[in-house]
Amino acid sequence: MALAADATLGEAGEFGLISQLVSQFSEWLDTDENVLVGPGDDAAVLRIKHGHVVVSTDLMVEGRHFRRDWASAADVGHRAAAQNLSDVNAMGGTARHLTIGLAAPAELPVAWALDFARGFAEECASVGATVVGGDLTRADEVMIAVTVLGQCTQAPVLRSGARAGDVLALTGRQGWAAGGLAVLGRGFRSPRVLVEAYRRPEPPYGAGREAAEAGATALIDVSDGLLAEAGHLAEASGVAIDVRPAAFEIPDPLQAVGAALGADPLQFILGGGDDHALLATFPDLASVPAGWQVVGEVTEGEGVTVDGGTYDGPTGWTHF
Repeated sequence: MALAADATLGEAGEFGLISQLVSQFSEWLDTDENVLVGPGDDAAVLRIKHGHVVVSTDLMVEGRHFRRDWASAADVGHRAAAQNLSDVNAMGGTARHLTIGLAAPAELPVAWALDFARGFAEECASVGATVVGGDLTRADEVMIAVTVLGQCTQAPVLRSGARAGDVLALTGRQGWAAGGLAVLGRGFRSPRVLVEAYRRPEPPYGAGREAAEAGATALIDVSDGLLAEAGHLAEASGVAIDVRPAAFEIPDPLQAVGAALGADPLQFILGGGDDHALLATFPDLASVPAGWQVVGEVTEGEGVTVDGGTYDGPTGWTHF
């Protein structure tokens, strides 16, 4: 059934909207030979050929994790997919299939939901993953729940394997999304490159598997803040981690935002999340793959230090 261009979710109805959403994913779904049963039944049925299955779930809540006046529906779709695909990347795996739960007000335009689905599908397609199902319900605000299933062909890399003597390394952009968020929070839209980094992160897909094959001892994605994630590695591994700020080159856009806001641009790098860079520990310098930057070291002890001392700035996002 054709819907008016300005139709709302309430006017489309649950099953009318479902049929429209499924059409957004069918282009990629039809070519995935590992999907035996896709959307439309009580559950999807997938074929797993070999290796380990990796599963992760994330939530996004309007007003808490995104604002519709700051990002388009397609942007929100890209972000929702990226944060889940990155979780599998951070285990040394490759994402394969996803399901989406969407709760939204009845007055939300159907066009918003379809644009969201398009952005989500495009991000998934960038790693060869497909959407195989989901659910819809009514709510007072937009809420998105995503579950991703991936595959590791080698042993997954956990947070708990770092050992004293390891080096700490980073790959991917870091601090750009935090700079963009700071700009948006002040009511501005430039530097545009930072705003776009917040709207559509660019995780280093494939780098997790690369790190695993290179012998990474621990691995995590930087979703909530570099120092916060380093703290998770330190706690899980029972070690201390020292981060060296001099290792980071502060790009011009972050320097410009720091100057405009009267803030140290380094805080965006050390405390920022949402870029979904990867942070890993490796046994020695020789094992660090090309494209990774050594930013610290692992020692005996506990907790995280910056240049051997305490850090007074923000260390990352907290959800409560």
